[in-house]
Amino acid sequence: MAAFEHSAQLPRHVAIIMDGNGRWAEQRGKFRVSGHKAGVKSVRVAVSFAHQLKLDALTLFAFSSENWRRPEEEVSALMSLFIAVLGSEVKKLHRNNIRLKVIGDWSDFSAHLQRKIADAEALTANNSGLTLNIAANYGGRWDITQACRRAAKQVASGKLDAADINEDYLNGLMNMADLAPVDLLIRTGGEQRISNFLLWQLAYAELHFTPVLWPDFDDTAFSEAIAAFVGRERRFGCTGEQIRALLVKGEE
Repeated sequence: MAAFEHSAQLPRHVAIIMDGNGRWAEQRGKFRVSGHKAGVKSVRVAVSFAHQLKLDALTLFAFSSENWRRPEEEVSALMSLFIAVLGSEVKKLHRNNIRLKVIGDWSDFSAHLQRKIADAEALTANNSGLTLNIAANYGGRWDITQACRRAAKQVASGKLDAADINEDYLNGLMNMADLAPVDLLIRTGGEQRISNFLLWQLAYAELHFTPVLWPDFDDTAFSEAIAAFVGRERRFGCTGEQIRALLVKGEE
């Protein structure tokens, strides 16, 4: 932790695909839901770590729009766990000045879960510390599609000229438009793909894949991902010489 506290090159926004809960449970001869429950501990660790580093935002992929295809009993258990975690954790987040947002399509959730989400967001809405985004029933293609639909409605109503639609305009219609783009994506569990997560927001993100299963993801694993990020040169289409010149100029 100490090695990062004063680094000017820390990521502002970190996103994590929390993969490996089921395999963690299976390796121990347990039901998959046991892995999801164990993963809640790692969520607490990651949020605490991000909070201590004073990151702007942490986005966690909790439930994708494709996860509805999983066995019904597992989906039901995940929904119940989501409700339970909201009930047990939101006050702690609020005490630590953390703002909670749930990004994704809420419409498929039960009315009870939708109320829980709305109440949690309302309680923490004015907090100015870390923004914690939980991606639930979320898909990157869905996010882009809903932004395009909103733009199309503006054009159809005559409030917007199609020629005025550009990247900045569409970005303003995306989830998390008020936050910095994702700087670092971490995926646990050994897989090396982004699985329809934040397709727009990851355009220039650095990618870090770790074999650590999510329930075992701790401060050490998070530190390794941050260290890997800090050690990289981000060019954004420029040459290395241009980036280094800008850094030197910024230090003057």
